Amino acid sequence: MEYASGTGKKIVLMQGDITKIPVDAMANAANSALAGGGGVDGAIHRAGGPAIMRELDAIRAKSGGCPTGSAVATGAGNLPARYVFHAVGPVWHGGKRGEPELLAACYRKCLELAREHGVRTISFPAISTGVYGYPQKEAAEIAIREAKKHLDDPSTPVEQVVFVLFDRAADEIYRSLLQSTSGQ
Repeated sequence: MEYASGTGKKIVLMQGDITKIPVDAMANAANSALAGGGGVDGAIHRAGGPAIMRELDAIRAKSGGCPTGSAVATGAGNLPARYVFHAVGPVWHGGKRGEPELLAACYRKCLELAREHGVRTISFPAISTGVYGYPQKEAAEIAIREAKKHLDDPSTPVEQVVFVLFDRAADEIYRSLLQSTSGQ
């Protein structure tokens, strides 16, 4: 499924393994220590190889990590991309601790990094919806809103945002929201 913005740029939904989708940059659902982990983070590190962790080690040595709601860029190692944007989404605590704004900031920071690095295609997992417990529908609404806002800006170099969803349930949520927000 695709959504085309008024600028001709698009959002694409795919179900599968984010580490296998060729893009200029892929977002990683990272932790604030940038220390690797399970889920998408573990898959990206396994597929990308040790070069990614070496770059993260240097970032940690300099800044100590990455705050929630932000992201840092590294090379992509063996992945079919040029960059990985390690985004730190919020842990869900019922939505009363600024989680929606932190998650939106996470997507915005990745899209800012895309602009800074001249990225034309970027993929995202469903950030914070795994072990961090963010409800799928609420997270998808934020992700789609931020992607659309960015793509509607004619000055952005990003031409395509790909949401790579792990399972059918997530895919159906994104499809439903994308259809309802694009008037299809």
